[in-house]
Amino acid sequence: MPAHDTGAARRLTRWIPAIAAPVAIGVAVVVVPMQANAAVDLPDLTPEELLELAASSDVDALSGTMEQTSELGLPDLSGLTGAMGGRGSDDGTAASATDLDDVVSLVTGTHTARVYLDESNARLQVLDPLAERDVYVSQQGVWVYDSRAQAATHVTPPPAADVEALKAELEAWGEAARAQVEAQYGAPLPNPGEVLDRALAKLDESTDVSVGTDALVAGREAYELVLEPRDPDTLVGSVRVAIDGDTGVALAASVTARNVEEPAFSVAFTDISFEAPDASVFEFTPPAGTEVTEHQVPLPSVAELEQWKAEAEAGAVAPEGMPRPVVHGEGWSAVVELPAGEGGAKGLGGEASAMLDGLTTRVDGGRVVQTSLITVLFTDDGRVLAGAVTADHLLDVAANGR
Repeated sequence: MPAHDTGAARRLTRWIPAIAAPVAIGVAVVVVPMQANAAVDLPDLTPEELLELAASSDVDALSGTMEQTSELGLPDLSGLTGAMGGRGSDDGTAASATDLDDVVSLVTGTHTARVYLDESNARLQVLDPLAERDVYVSQQGVWVYDSRAQAATHVTPPPAADVEALKAELEAWGEAARAQVEAQYGAPLPNPGEVLDRALAKLDESTDVSVGTDALVAGREAYELVLEPRDPDTLVGSVRVAIDGDTGVALAASVTARNVEEPAFSVAFTDISFEAPDASVFEFTPPAGTEVTEHQVPLPSVAELEQWKAEAEAGAVAPEGMPRPVVHGEGWSAVVELPAGEGGAKGLGGEASAMLDGLTTRVDGGRVVQTSLITVLFTDDGRVLAGAVTADHLLDVAANGR
């Protein structure tokens, strides 16, 4: 039966699986090691030329199967999800446990997913044992379906007239900002090629960028783009991306921790087609017995945008009582800090705090959980700091603010 939820905070919580699924599996493609093949010998490209090939890709239709593997070295999280209760409780803890379990499952172990894309239509089908999770995206909205839970979430956009009015206002803001910048610098803004050149120059300061070994990925000849951080403080050893030699589409990627041979995270197409999928794969009707939750995306007014802009410039506290995050440093060793407050570590209840103690290691000044790629510090004064850095680096940032 349909259900309606109008609370902003509850809406965000319930959307966690909807957001995590495409982000954890779909977006990760853009960031598995390739199997070198002596028969593959693509024309030589410089790193700049390879990035231009990827940036110029105009593929808007494809279908394929992806496999994701994560070996992040996370602690045992079963106690965290189990302690939050099972399905069917009346206080909402069951839903929270289910949401958290879905997120945890997507960043651990191995997963297989089917991907379909045709212009504005997209579908991600995560194939679980004896079940599946689907995300359908179209101009009419988004469906998120979990066959095991027999639950679906339907997200619909606001009225088209409101969207067009807001779009026109934002475009006017953009033109005004562009004119202001050009007047200030006495020259037009850089074109895409100049932007790429500047980005590469900036990247070269922190990263060794090279072209690796040509290989076959999903039966297609691909280049290998290799990014190796020069920053000694980061846990990241390298990022490798397989780029299709013909279309420029990213076919595979892996992230390897420093001083480790096997990737901590990898994702790759095992088969792919660039023909438009049949329209039927984008159609979804909730099966009988499915509990459907309806959401309409709230559209801010121009006045609200102006207020948010003013608050952001003034450094005001974010909505819902959440402290505004602070970023220390830049590049590979950047650290994000969530100040003490309701959204920080001090906002945890007694039970959640006890579970956190069981997952973390005590250090001077707080508690730490560390994976092969990410470290999170919960300080005694209620702050939370995270980054692709060591625990010692986080402790130094927490103490010195740099």
